[in-house]
Amino acid sequence: MVIHDAATLVRTLYSLYNAHQTDADWLDKISMLVSENCEALNASTGHICRGKEGFKQCLLNWSIAFPESSNEITNVVATNDQAAVEFISRGTHSGVLHTLKGNIQPTNRKIELRCCDVYRISNNEIVTQHSYYDALGLREQLGLTPARQGQRGESPQQE
Repeated sequence: MVIHDAATLVRTLYSLYNAHQTDADWLDKISMLVSENCEALNASTGHICRGKEGFKQCLLNWSIAFPESSNEITNVVATNDQAAVEFISRGTHSGVLHTLKGNIQPTNRKIELRCCDVYRISNNEIVTQHSYYDALGLREQLGLTPARQGQRGESPQQE
């Protein structure tokens, strides 16, 4: 699969992820977009996935934890060799989420998480991905951390 511009490449990546429930080959198709030397950084945790297999494992981990999840792209900014993608990830936490600090058992809570991924692309392949999201907000939505005051429709208490 040869894609000649960064915006189309990243849009294809998200489209393939969104088909994970219906396309048995979605991970193999995604690996065709990723360099053997790819490094994917989760900026919130510092975790790095390396290579095609590492990239696939990161996506697989999320799709197992949130089996019916989808990503809605809200903005793409791209040059010849870079792209930034703003998106909203939605799903229900009905599978185990593997993290560096241990497994998070299913909470059956719905999430809506605003994210931004920044990509560097070379030779029509993803070379780096840096993922940014509100990790504390994710924990709050999963019920693992008390919600911050003034967030998600709450109004601050008056004294």
